[in-house]
Amino acid sequence: MRLRIDLGYDGGAFYGWARQPKLRTVQGEIEAAIRKVLRVRADDADAPEIRLVVAGRTDTGVHALHQVCHIDIPEDVLARAVGHMDVTPEVALERRLQRVLPDDIAIHRVQQAPDGFDARFSALERTYVYRVSDNGRFVDPRTRGFVVAVDETLDMDAMNQAAALTIGLHDFGSFATPNPGGTTIREVKYAQWRRVDPGTMLHGGAADGGYGEPVPYAESGLLCFTIVADAFARNMVRSLVNGCLQVGRGRKDVEWFARKMAVPMREGSTGPAAAKGLTLEYVAYPPDDMLAERAQAIRAVRTL
Repeated sequence: MRLRIDLGYDGGAFYGWARQPKLRTVQGEIEAAIRKVLRVRADDADAPEIRLVVAGRTDTGVHALHQVCHIDIPEDVLARAVGHMDVTPEVALERRLQRVLPDDIAIHRVQQAPDGFDARFSALERTYVYRVSDNGRFVDPRTRGFVVAVDETLDMDAMNQAAALTIGLHDFGSFATPNPGGTTIREVKYAQWRRVDPGTMLHGGAADGGYGEPVPYAESGLLCFTIVADAFARNMVRSLVNGCLQVGRGRKDVEWFARKMAVPMREGSTGPAAAKGLTLEYVAYPPDDMLAERAQAIRAVRTL
């Protein structure tokens, strides 16, 4: 049975998604938890392979609010999760994983995947958000793990002029590294910086006879970059963020960014921004009857 697993994680203590020997990774933790729940020994040559396929491999330190992966498990092995529970095997696995996994991984849901579903290749688009606190503003301690602080006051209008140049089908070779046999050609559907409304909530209320001091919301005043694309190449989002930040700081101009888009060549000034500011927010999929068609189409090597 193919299972779809929806999850989120705080990437701060992980060396990225992908399993690596002797390093703590999200994939490694979840696969180990599944083996434990289903009593599958890693050293048993006859045991089924426990291997997750993910929508997008996040780098070291990058977070995910909504990540998606799939796994193929024989039904008799999956049934081991049920035990004394009066639920389906998928729900049983979901509940047991929620108890077994560490606090920095959250399982949202485990369900049987529809026919043709592939977590990686069936995805229509992925949405990332990068969060910045500028102007030397204090960073709310609750958000310090996923917000990057900069001293300068950033020019959001200039940054949005740069971001607008990324929309469409382009070779992002100046801002990304291709996988072996792959390309850095991607289609960006949306890219924009916006300032979170610096709204406040009132501490106290009418019952206290007054309203006290206004208290800002956790994300009030943050500068957030939202980017949506069919897929992303390695380091692409963080490198685009770094390019925009250089424009916003006044160290580079929009014309420089345009030249980098026009000539896809890596060089030192377009390295990635700090990982902790980046979160994978959402992965979108087509209707069930189009999943297989989408997976087939996306496997083709992109060209301009």
